[in-house]
Amino acid sequence: MAKINLLPWREEQRTEQTRQFATMLGLSALMTAAIVLLVHVTIAGQISHQEFRNDILNKEITKLDLALKEIEDLENTKAELLARMEVIQSLQRRRPQVVHLFDEFVRTVPEGIYLTQIKQKGKDLIIDGIAESNGRVSAYMRNIDASEWMATPKLSVIKTKKGTLRSSEFTLKSAQSEPKVEGEEEES
Repeated sequence: MAKINLLPWREEQRTEQTRQFATMLGLSALMTAAIVLLVHVTIAGQISHQEFRNDILNKEITKLDLALKEIEDLENTKAELLARMEVIQSLQRRRPQVVHLFDEFVRTVPEGIYLTQIKQKGKDLIIDGIAESNGRVSAYMRNIDASEWMATPKLSVIKTKKGTLRSSEFTLKSAQSEPKVEGEEEES
């Protein structure tokens, strides 16, 4: 006789398949969770490492900003010192000019002219004096024009005094100049 199995084998097969499916589903969920956790830990580690590097860079940037500020302060100090040195050198160059200028006053003043006042504002000279005649003032202006240390004479005022024999008060404006030295022309 043939063997007939009356046990519910299909139901057992379905139960077995359901159990296998649940096991596979559980393992898949567990593997997915493990992968997500691994990716999360890896990314968190990379973010932590990048934040550490950013902190180091920020500290270096702060140090460099301080160094730049110090360099800027040093450049300002250097500019101030160079300006002071230029003033000192300018004074050193102009120091003998006063002597030459007074020497030129002595050389350019003709007979019959008496200087009463000399004012200097920058390179401009204002000369007040008394002349015996207007021709002597003209001679004085020609002498100034020919001078190496004075230039561009301009007569501002000339007044004839009453009661004196042909004497005139005058005010003359001139500019102080420097003679050109041959070595200086080549440098420029």
